[in-house]
Amino acid sequence: MDENILNPRINRLLAALPTKDYERLVPHLKLVSLPTRQVIYEAGEPITHIYFPDKAVVSIVTTMEDGSTVEVGIVSNEGMVGIPVILGGNTTTTKAFVQIAGTAMQINADIVRTEFNRGGALQSLLLRYVQAVYTEVAQGCACNRLHTLEERLARWLLTVSDRLQSENFPLTQEFIAQMLGVRRSGVTVAANTLSRAGIINYKRGHINILNRDTLEATSCECYQVIQNEFARLVGNLPSRSQR
Repeated sequence: MDENILNPRINRLLAALPTKDYERLVPHLKLVSLPTRQVIYEAGEPITHIYFPDKAVVSIVTTMEDGSTVEVGIVSNEGMVGIPVILGGNTTTTKAFVQIAGTAMQINADIVRTEFNRGGALQSLLLRYVQAVYTEVAQGCACNRLHTLEERLARWLLTVSDRLQSENFPLTQEFIAQMLGVRRSGVTVAANTLSRAGIINYKRGHINILNRDTLEATSCECYQVIQNEFARLVGNLPSRSQR
């Protein structure tokens, strides 16, 4: 049996499960690589597998008729990709694809559905996770309407940094613009503002956070609201500065 599956449990949802519940999943878990841009599921198509990411970052996006997209969720080692499976829908209007390459634990959706329907620790944990995601989506809607692009960019960079547990990661301005649902020129202005202030360094598609405290001060309150709710419901998700 692969020691990478049993120890350590890097995905925080898997790590939060009691040993007996986790060990029921182990025979069905498969460690897989997720390259950038790999599609996990398409809108309207059945979700056949669930993923518990490690270092990979997966974006959940909504696509409009004209092809424009906006990110409505982001998943990494704090969660799972494939929530509709446990809610009885099995399909969704969103698309999930890999934003930043990494690894994940893959498992057949039917296995997770069966284990979820047993009740107990797995069901309770995943339902609390869904509530945390609901908070993230709801707060994100308010944030996109009420806060400046600079504040939103700071929040988004902090979130990616926390999920990757790194302050240096690959992201192009074009990709950030797609995820935030804004023009690339707007992202350029906001990123330049943060760069001139010595908060981040952006070069050749890579972001390096230089001053975490100032980036948190630049972000709106939404970052901390979401952080606190995940901690309350599924366990502490420490920021990079707390590690």
